[in-house]
Amino acid sequence: MKDTIAAIASGMTASGIGIIRISGPEAFHVLGRIFRFAKSEKRIEDQKANTIHYGHIFRENETIDEVLVMLMKAPHTYTAEDTVEIDCHGGPFVMQKILQTVVENGARLAEPGEFTRRAFMNGRIDLSEAEAVMDVISAGSEDALKSSLKQLGGSVRREIADLRDKIITETAFIEAAIDDPEHYDLDGYGPTLLENLGKVRRRIDKLLATFEEGRIIRNGIRTVILGKPNAGKSSLLNYLLGEERAIVTDIAGTTRDSLEEHIRIGGLELVLTDTAGIRETGDIIERMGVDRALNLAAEADLILVVLDSSRAFDEDDEKIFDFIREKKAVILLNKSDLVPVISSSDIRERTAAPCVIISAKEETGGEELGGLLRSLFLSGRIGMNEETMITNVRHKEALTEAKRSLDLACGSIEAGMPEDFISIDLMDAYAMLGKITGEEVEDDLADTIFSKFCMGK
Repeated sequence: MKDTIAAIASGMTASGIGIIRISGPEAFHVLGRIFRFAKSEKRIEDQKANTIHYGHIFRENETIDEVLVMLMKAPHTYTAEDTVEIDCHGGPFVMQKILQTVVENGARLAEPGEFTRRAFMNGRIDLSEAEAVMDVISAGSEDALKSSLKQLGGSVRREIADLRDKIITETAFIEAAIDDPEHYDLDGYGPTLLENLGKVRRRIDKLLATFEEGRIIRNGIRTVILGKPNAGKSSLLNYLLGEERAIVTDIAGTTRDSLEEHIRIGGLELVLTDTAGIRETGDIIERMGVDRALNLAAEADLILVVLDSSRAFDEDDEKIFDFIREKKAVILLNKSDLVPVISSSDIRERTAAPCVIISAKEETGGEELGGLLRSLFLSGRIGMNEETMITNVRHKEALTEAKRSLDLACGSIEAGMPEDFISIDLMDAYAMLGKITGEEVEDDLADTIFSKFCMGK
């Protein structure tokens, strides 16, 4: 028999409502030991499923809190087990005291992700849907939320299940022909198998092609602000963030280290890093800041190059243009509120990177920048209901391995290799796809995945 587990399912900051979740075979009995109806002698264990009841939580004979309790019976619950949720006042102390009382009366503290793990182990969701739960919680943009909800609704599971079905159908035919050649003939089957496996490979390629966009949607765009000192980089960060996060002065070289923030612009999430001004300097500490800025920019998805439009180009600007030549970058002509010395046409002579005219001081140009970023990073797939998008690097790696096994199988067919060689590669592809949905998952992988979940989920 499984343990009955409990955890605080709401945040631990003070709020109006707190939620303690209990799941397992003894959930109703645990609640029955600590809950009393406000005006009745009824037993909570005798109440119907999907009902809410008003009363009090007691510890011994002491009232802890006035609560509402929600009863949900297996298998129609999140974990597919009997589940109770206690809605109490949202103070951290009272929530902890109720949880302590629950544990003292037969439950144990849940581990991170244990409720979702039970949902997976009990067959209510597959592993890709379990991972989507955490993605929904951590979604930083509208597109990220839409993508996560699609996966939670089974978009990846359905696609992978269909691919596995096609692979196992071919494998079963080969195995049947090897075991019973009198009834199953493999003569001339090679071209048909190649055609069928080609369709599967193309579908995997299509899924893999969505990953970069999916990663951007899920994790945000790793963005570095680059530019000379006093170009307005920190002012830009403050403008986009909507608060005075970075120190802004007229003194060149104020920013010596990197400063990271998450912002939303154009419906996208940017993991935005402000960096030291790029210039030749004899200051050792400032030089370290410049080197770090260039290293961060080299690994970024996007570089926002901030130029002071009221100052003419110099050697440091030309070095920045050289640096971004092969990288995805956007030029921001800042300080448009001043008399301009350089223009968009001057930018086009030096780089093919798109240019946006902004004023961090006057807070203009942000909307145009947001629209440009959407066009640079999103293809519109997220709006297509039929499109399955891969956002998880684990899924990408499994698909890549499955594709490699199918390539080997096709190579064996073309080389005229024995059918049992082909069958081995097909089963490898089948197993790799099964890792995505959890049908071929090892315990240590499941432990790693669910350990990243928050408490109470």
